[in-house]
Amino acid sequence: MLRGQRVSVPTIITPGSQAVRRQAEREGLHDIFQDAGALWTHSSCGPCLGMSMGVLAPGTRCISSSNRNFPGRMGDGGRVHLAAPAVVAASAILGRLASPSEIEAPAAVPA
Repeated sequence: MLRGQRVSVPTIITPGSQAVRRQAEREGLHDIFQDAGALWTHSSCGPCLGMSMGVLAPGTRCISSSNRNFPGRMGDGGRVHLAAPAVVAASAILGRLASPSEIEAPAAVPA
């Protein structure tokens, strides 16, 4: 979904494991993410726990494809919305909670 698109809000993509990171890099996904303006990080629990990447400021929102959520998880007073990766990508492009159906598909890339 991010191929040929640009994110409009700060976007951090953190693979869930070293194996996932290596596979994504073999497939070239990290280039697509970075070309879209997203930050590609090493695999860790940092962003989802408010470590190493900072925390949400009180009253701010984020959308995450993490599998857990509770008050204060990413910062005291921040609000986290959990969603599927395609919803997170659409939201990063449009800068608001969005549906993947709102994103126009880019032209096919020649093989």
